Amino acid sequence: MKLYDIEQLKKVNNIKLPLYNLEKIRKEIKENPKWLHFGAGNIFRAYVGKMQQNLLNKGFEKTGIIVAETFDSDIIEKAYKPFDNLTMSVTLEKSGNFVSELIGSIVEALTLDKNRKRIEEIVEKKSLQIISFTITEKGYNIKDSSGEYISIVKNDLKKSPEEAQHIMGVLVYLLYRRYISGADPLAIVSMDNCAGNGDKIKEAVVTLAKEWIELGHIEKEFEKYITDEKKITYPISMIDKITPRPSIEVRDYLRNLNIEDMDIIVTNKNTYTAGYVNSEEIGYFVVEDKFPNGRPKLEEAECGVYIAERSIVEKTEKMKVTTCLNPLHTTLAIFGCLLGKKTIYEAIIDTSLNKLVKKIGYDEALKVVESPGIINPKNFIDEVVNERFANKYIPDQPERIATDTSQKMGIRFGETIKSYLKDEKLNIKDIKYIPVVYAGWFRYLLGMNDRGEKIEVSPDPRLAELKKYLEDIRVGEKDTYKGQIKPILKDKTIFGVDLEEIGLADTVEKYFIMMISDKGAVEKTLKDILK
Repeated sequence: MKLYDIEQLKKVNNIKLPLYNLEKIRKEIKENPKWLHFGAGNIFRAYVGKMQQNLLNKGFEKTGIIVAETFDSDIIEKAYKPFDNLTMSVTLEKSGNFVSELIGSIVEALTLDKNRKRIEEIVEKKSLQIISFTITEKGYNIKDSSGEYISIVKNDLKKSPEEAQHIMGVLVYLLYRRYISGADPLAIVSMDNCAGNGDKIKEAVVTLAKEWIELGHIEKEFEKYITDEKKITYPISMIDKITPRPSIEVRDYLRNLNIEDMDIIVTNKNTYTAGYVNSEEIGYFVVEDKFPNGRPKLEEAECGVYIAERSIVEKTEKMKVTTCLNPLHTTLAIFGCLLGKKTIYEAIIDTSLNKLVKKIGYDEALKVVESPGIINPKNFIDEVVNERFANKYIPDQPERIATDTSQKMGIRFGETIKSYLKDEKLNIKDIKYIPVVYAGWFRYLLGMNDRGEKIEVSPDPRLAELKKYLEDIRVGEKDTYKGQIKPILKDKTIFGVDLEEIGLADTVEKYFIMMISDKGAVEKTLKDILK
């Protein structure tokens, strides 16, 4: 049977189906769209789609979400359109139980290259309340580490906003269309994992708008519109749900239910997608309550959603991203790649890696966490280590988490270091385990695992630059190390601090030299440090 054969799916006992009329909500979206989302990936379908599904099921909403993809149009063409925009969402419980639900809340799927006029039409509608994003941290960057505009933005600024290609430039133009069609209010909501995500969008939007105003493409009054919180807001948020690549086990499970076309798809841009998504059971979404044109009753979604004031969102985001989850995830990813672990589960059950993440989480990071009140930090780490990472049915690969690590170090570890530096009661020299991760990352960048086998280093915007520093270093030949990582250790754009200036560089170097001493040295170093 096909995903859109609802009558046939009703005969399958263990699939939850939408409790609302699909055709009715699809009609409503044509004239009264409320929510446009950019980024058609797994977390959107598994979590954002689920939020709206629950609201529709309970009668709190009458329409769904429109999704637009700006990076990889194959996702829409191959994983949305053939399935009539329906998704089979499979929750992977730690018990081994698979819970399947047909998500019907995503009612229209567009690509920027083919549907720009339709997207403009949606944004001009008075009914629109939200434009949201899951485009990864990189999507908000309009400048490089030197402060220069990146090439795509430079090209955009040579043209009119209507021709913009960078997603932040596209957003400026869409807001301009809304401005000239009535200047109606709207919330711009980032759902990506980066500190102050809403602030990042605002900075990018205002910066580009000023450039186009200066060039005479946009009138000066537009700046007031995008900076007036009665009109346009940029609420910050924290989102947390593990949604890995489509699993072979889940594919086979759905095939056994006689659901057709459940193949794993690899797009031309190397995105792994399918007609289904698989995710963990636990999820959190905490968002600042700043929606000038109204919003869905997200607090009724009952899937870990909290509407809160800014200070609570900031504390929750900082707890998760800088101390209690993301640093531990990155630690397992780096050493998982080095030690040949196929999944995060395999990494967390490794005795040394389990000890290491607990040392970083409980002993180092927890000292500087400010509780947000809605979630207890220690309980959160307990859940992360003992329930979430320890769920063997989550096929999350270390290589996926190790992507763009140079962009993550300053947030995931640097913020803890900064907190130590600010607190007179804490001594920076007491941080002994975060330097182990830094050393492990340099060892990983050599492109060789602990067995001496060549491995592919995950994509990173600074990979080529970093590899140049390390190209002469050889595992098993300690004398090939001649201080090559010293300049990187001073780079605040990577670590958030100058590690040499604060006295941690020597420790990182010591551990790195230990790890390159021979094959098997990474595992031996971890055991020696964690005795």
